[in-house]
Amino acid sequence: MTKLDLKQIIEVPEGTQVEINKFLVKIIGPQGTLEKNFVHPILKIKKAEEGLVIETKNATKREKRMMNTFAAHLRNMVKGVNESFEYRLKVCSGHFPMTVNLEGDKLIVKNFLGEKVPRKAKVWPNVKVDLKGNEITVSSIDLEAAGQTAANMESSTRITNRDRRVFQDGIYITKKPK
Repeated sequence: MTKLDLKQIIEVPEGTQVEINKFLVKIIGPQGTLEKNFVHPILKIKKAEEGLVIETKNATKREKRMMNTFAAHLRNMVKGVNESFEYRLKVCSGHFPMTVNLEGDKLIVKNFLGEKVPRKAKVWPNVKVDLKGNEITVSSIDLEAAGQTAANMESSTRITNRDRRVFQDGIYITKKPK
């Protein structure tokens, strides 16, 4: 089994600044600022002329996988500070008219399938949620926060002990960012 010296470059567009302090990578762009810890004993993240460079010496399969994971996170961060990520969800109610409201950092779903207790979904910090009729738009510069908020909304209206072909009520993700 041969071990290789690996290097991966993430391009950083004009107008985007990168600050690296040990393991903390901070990316500043026109839309806002994102920061994340990338802790690994062997992988090193450096700032270079061509962009961000992730490199390691004598890498195993595990380090190669971790390098690709770090690269994907960094690309999402760079893309997010330049253009925000947007999820679209649709509120579908066939049996009972449900109401969806935003109260602070929670999405409240009332009268879902005639239930008396409202269902709640957590909205992550720095995520913007717009309610227009039966359309919900979730947007943020942080892909993970926007995705988790949309997933929380979808899973809050999960149906158990009923036939899914008949009871198709709920909140469903219709569009994800590319």
